[in-house]
Amino acid sequence: MKDLLESGVHFGHQTRGWNPKMARYIFAERNGIYIIDLQKTLRMLHEAYNFIQNMAMEGGSILFVGTKKQSQESIETEAKRAQMFYVNNRWLGGMLTNYQTISNSIDRLKKLETDQEEGLFDQLPKKEALRLDREKTKLNNVLSGIKDMGRLPSAVIITDTRKEAIAVQEAKKLGIPIVAIVDTNCDPDPIDYPIPGNDDAIRSIKLVCSVLADAITEGRATALEGTEELPSDESEETDSEDEVVGEEQEEDIVTESEGNPTDATSPPRRRRRSRNVDQPSEEAEEESDK
Repeated sequence: MKDLLESGVHFGHQTRGWNPKMARYIFAERNGIYIIDLQKTLRMLHEAYNFIQNMAMEGGSILFVGTKKQSQESIETEAKRAQMFYVNNRWLGGMLTNYQTISNSIDRLKKLETDQEEGLFDQLPKKEALRLDREKTKLNNVLSGIKDMGRLPSAVIITDTRKEAIAVQEAKKLGIPIVAIVDTNCDPDPIDYPIPGNDDAIRSIKLVCSVLADAITEGRATALEGTEELPSDESEETDSEDEVVGEEQEEDIVTESEGNPTDATSPPRRRRRSRNVDQPSEEAEEESDK
């Protein structure tokens, strides 16, 4: 709660520009500015944290989106820290709904980067090399944060739903869950996990992005720990099976000893075998009588 206050998360927009759907998240009005109820912000931030943590634990990919100036640095920093993806320069229409075309542009960007690293640009005429370098720079500015995403994200984190209205529409159309900061002038209805808060202050945006990045990091760490514990579980199952087999063998021995009338501790008796040399046959006796 202290961090939320210090970061100015509770400051909303002016009262003349608000969305009535945000009324349930407003605590009071001070000097023409709405004050957001931080108790509700804290509760809903916790819900968003749990959702993002579980998503990361299941191996899902998260896309951070924030293209306005106040959020660009925080979006890139926290997404990279969480080893996730981001869009912080410009949202291209169809970035989600027409992802195949975006993938083609990403492939083009990777090819240009490879050609430049291998020195192929140096072999071209200066004018052509300059044109390709400009194309690479332009693509990189827009696609660098999703270059390695490879597929549609499992969830989207948005810092300003009004600024990123197209991203919200595309995510809703594809059924991709949305976690977003919603200020007093925003519509919270399209957002799956709204976080009431100041979407203009740099510190407010940075705090929320940092908390959600922590959720991703913790979720992936928990999944990794679970993977490392699997071999020990299998060995325990093997040991338990060996114990069961050993117990069954002991039961068989005890059963055999109980069936034997002699003492189980006494050594087994050897049976005497009859030898023909000691006992003459009846035919031999008849010959001797004759």
